[in-house]
Amino acid sequence: MLTEAQRDIVKATVPLLETGGEALTTHFYKIMLAEYPQVRPLFNQANQASGTQPRALANSVLMYARNIDRLEALGPLAAQIVNKHVSLQIQPEHYPIVGACLLRAIREVLGEAIATDAVIEAWGAAYQQLADILIGAEAQAYDALAAAPGGWRGARNFRVERKVPESAEITSFHLVPADGGPVLDFTPGQYIGLRLVVGGEEIRRNYSLSAAPNGRSFRISVKREQGGVASNHLHDQVAEGDTLELFPPAGDFALSASDKPLVLISGGVGITPTLAMAEAALGAGEREVVFIHYARNPQVQAFANVLADWTRRFPRRFRSYISFEDAAGAAVRPDATGRPSVSQLQQWLPAQPDFDAYFLGPKPFMAFIQGTLRELGLPDERSRYEFFGPAEALAS
Repeated sequence: MLTEAQRDIVKATVPLLETGGEALTTHFYKIMLAEYPQVRPLFNQANQASGTQPRALANSVLMYARNIDRLEALGPLAAQIVNKHVSLQIQPEHYPIVGACLLRAIREVLGEAIATDAVIEAWGAAYQQLADILIGAEAQAYDALAAAPGGWRGARNFRVERKVPESAEITSFHLVPADGGPVLDFTPGQYIGLRLVVGGEEIRRNYSLSAAPNGRSFRISVKREQGGVASNHLHDQVAEGDTLELFPPAGDFALSASDKPLVLISGGVGITPTLAMAEAALGAGEREVVFIHYARNPQVQAFANVLADWTRRFPRRFRSYISFEDAAGAAVRPDATGRPSVSQLQQWLPAQPDFDAYFLGPKPFMAFIQGTLRELGLPDERSRYEFFGPAEALAS
């Protein structure tokens, strides 16, 4: 039980976390991944190497410390963590490992003069409070997923029914349950967890579901990343007829019910969840959909045929705009070339800033889109985004 005195101690460490939080979390991961091999599959080593994972954890720890006496102020952070944990199948037995490594990192980075026994005890109690909250929320999510029609707990085998190249970089995998049973419904925008064994080592990854729910199959569309262990394995080694292990859908970046115009803005492989959102919106009701996509060139643009089909089928409700940085070789002239601009987006967006916007892509791209939507008068509560990797601050 976290006492008032311990809350005060945790809050007193906020200045230290503001200046040295990333060093602390980097050391934490170094300890945990070296000494606890059972948790390595849960972490993407590319995110470790780039520093995005330590930065994301440092921000989460800082947010928790700042709001230790008013956890409701954490806003969507807790839900994001729970969804990510559920997609990777984090279990209660993982939490003591994380707690032990975090407390050890605090002491080793801050030193015993600062990280006294009282500080370690306070952070131990604070960590246990957070762990209990997350474990409880995750247990509820696991139970709900298992009880839902077509749901399951843990890993379930899916067969690759079709493997379809969508561009020079992106390939889609159409997945059906190996047991022949129904498939759990999901909310467009969510992702699934995938367990792979590559070179004798287990790895886990998340991939957005790129088609609307249909009750019988899932589709993921995977970009080949340079040096990407999972993506290259899927592109090069996984064939039609092969079996993959999937965890149930999760994610809080999900399409909300609304009758307002829907604006979907994506850069690169960020197109994948927006496809599921657009398909679902077009299949239900009369909602207007504006689909804006930016790609480096025509060769890497995926799903051009899908967008053209929707334009033909829903001429009054669906508008799509494509922009290439380099349009050389384009079979059809794009709507724009170069990078996004305020004036360009202003021409394509609904005239009044009364719409729902969802956007994904590289971090600088999303920062620009967020700033532009604000400049054009869209309230922040109508603007939503998600990182494909660890969540970071999106300054714009």
